[in-house]
Amino acid sequence: MKQITERQKEVLTFISEFTEENAFPPTVREIGEHFDISLRAVQDHISALQKKGFLTQTQKRSRSIRVLSDLREKEDKLFVGKVPLLGTVAAGKPLLSEENLDGYVNLTEPFVRPGKSYFALRVRGTSMINAGILEGDLAVIEQASTAVDGQIIVAVIDDAITLKRYYKEATRVRLQPENPEFQAIYCQDVRIVGILSNIVRTY
Repeated sequence: MKQITERQKEVLTFISEFTEENAFPPTVREIGEHFDISLRAVQDHISALQKKGFLTQTQKRSRSIRVLSDLREKEDKLFVGKVPLLGTVAAGKPLLSEENLDGYVNLTEPFVRPGKSYFALRVRGTSMINAGILEGDLAVIEQASTAVDGQIIVAVIDDAITLKRYYKEATRVRLQPENPEFQAIYCQDVRIVGILSNIVRTY
């Protein structure tokens, strides 16, 4: 693969980052506006990058630029996940519906990992204090519908969310707090929506 100029490298990096952030590539005009250069100059850069094997483009089609070889250092690029932050869960509404969202938080590895789905909850109360989970902590939850004994889960009971340790007993489920001042919750059936992945605490 042929070497490229510093300017061509900048153009290639911009196209790569734009495509990652927006899930579609930039237009020739958007590249020109970003670098404050003419459309002809942009097309010259794209043509040079095509000839050197870094890009492909379908003529007469908008947003048809595709990166074939990304020069950015992959090992230095940290995965960032946009995690929905849930507020008070509205009765009868799906867990991640708009009515329940308080916004989003951006978290990096190891709090989140590629290929998995997460949501976050602000911890209220002290029922899990002996597990090191404090009031105001941000609980990062990996979405799941099943759990094994001893895992800390998020369950929906009567349209309310609770964070407890899960135990399957002979004829019922026990949701165990980690604070002797609180009673265990017993139920025949429980809707598990996630398993505790991490706790994020700010001071």
